[in-house]
Amino acid sequence: MVEKIIILDFGSQVTQLIGRRLREINVYCEIYPYNKVPVLDESVKGVILSGSPCSVRDANAPQVDLTLLRGKRPLLGICYGAQYLAHTGGGKVEASNTREYGRAKLRVVADSPLLKGVPAETQVWMSHGDSISVLPAGAHVIASTADVVNAAFQFADEPTYAVQFHPEVYHTAEGSRMLANFALDICGCTGNWTPDSFIETTVENLRKQIGDERVILGLSGGVDSTVAGVLLNKAVGSQLTCIFVNNGLLRKNEFEDVLASYKDMGLNVIGADASADFLTALSEVSEPEAKRKIIGRLFVETFDKYARQIENARWLAQGTIYPDVIESAGIPGIASKIKSHHNVGGLPKEMNLKIVEPLRMLFKDEVRRVGRALGIKEELVGRHPFPGPSLAIRIIGDITEEKLAILREADDIFIRGLRSYDCTGMGFPCASDPRVMATNLYDAIWQAGVILLPVKSVGVMGDERTYENPVALRAVVSTDAMTADWFPFPYDFLRDVSNEIIRKVRGVNRVVYDISSKPPATIEWE
Repeated sequence: MVEKIIILDFGSQVTQLIGRRLREINVYCEIYPYNKVPVLDESVKGVILSGSPCSVRDANAPQVDLTLLRGKRPLLGICYGAQYLAHTGGGKVEASNTREYGRAKLRVVADSPLLKGVPAETQVWMSHGDSISVLPAGAHVIASTADVVNAAFQFADEPTYAVQFHPEVYHTAEGSRMLANFALDICGCTGNWTPDSFIETTVENLRKQIGDERVILGLSGGVDSTVAGVLLNKAVGSQLTCIFVNNGLLRKNEFEDVLASYKDMGLNVIGADASADFLTALSEVSEPEAKRKIIGRLFVETFDKYARQIENARWLAQGTIYPDVIESAGIPGIASKIKSHHNVGGLPKEMNLKIVEPLRMLFKDEVRRVGRALGIKEELVGRHPFPGPSLAIRIIGDITEEKLAILREADDIFIRGLRSYDCTGMGFPCASDPRVMATNLYDAIWQAGVILLPVKSVGVMGDERTYENPVALRAVVSTDAMTADWFPFPYDFLRDVSNEIIRKVRGVNRVVYDISSKPPATIEWE
């Protein structure tokens, strides 16, 4: 049994960071919408109530039945969660005369297990307009700021705590310590959730879930599907058949290269060329969500077709990871769905296969840790993420063979340039393992690619006027794809790769670099 902390999400944009901080101390956690409280079985050691863009004073504010939680397990309310504990407990929450956003100095005013080891004064990050003016019965203040007296409080007769700041964000200096105090000391978690323990538990659960039935897995060559494949192979062995689909939207030579990379891994892999089906279905389709739905549907239909050829095939395995789930879900009326992902959207009702997703609760860096523990070679574990819809969402607008050819060549030049640029001594850590310094730009970057833009611009080549497409380079650093920042390229690299793309790729006469972070932008343009 894996011990865990449950996080109830009220729609905050940084709820996932609570999970990240807990997992960094080897405490497993799961995030649920506030209106879908799971059963608190023996594995649940504590519950955290997240922040929210809503006010507890709103008529339609998200609510949860606290009788299911209070006194049953240790409870921590963060921001909205703290205000909800006060509001429902008979305290008073009102619009603050002085709204607090950004850094604030927290002053500890009383001893508390939550603040054990926290200095008497420390920096925290505030983000709220309402404030708790009167504490609920049985609660007492444990920390204040200059503008918020009840910045943190606890209840005397139960392990329930609340903070009006965000301990999960980087700018709260002692935030990780506070969350560790809650998870390890107050909840009693042992902090034993490691890659090895995840592998052991997952393999056992996969064997129980799948039984003696056969599984087909869509391999892409990326780290997610590769780790999923090796985990499944470890669990059910010859019951697994892997299918790598050529959807006609892959990068240059990718179909052949990916098949070659799996030859020595003991996986049963079939190459399926369905490119004509995908390109026909996507003809004249420009809307991003429509592209994703079409590609998701065709992936499943392709697997279903091959499943009929495999006796006793009952399961479709996918390399879905947690950011895919979070971005595709959203809480109706509170948290927006950012985009659908092919692994978690577009599945037709008549699909003849059951879904198994062994990585569904992992962030990308955790997948890589598991991959290394499984002994997967670094060239696969450290490979950049690549979107499931492939180049379809890196061509803005409709998709044609001509556009795909242009994008493949530009992307190939960009990626080869990243791999060949020696950045030894420049201080860039490896994106896949920050403990190691990168020796080339590819390893220093989380994800990179080229986007073909749906406009044309005037240029001059050999004294002749051109009217061709610009392409945008995209390269970001991240840890889990939930947030990302643009990569600070050396100027000579940008100069050289721009010149090479313009000289060698017919149809491109301008190169730009996207310096947008996530949020507010997403990593992919569509």
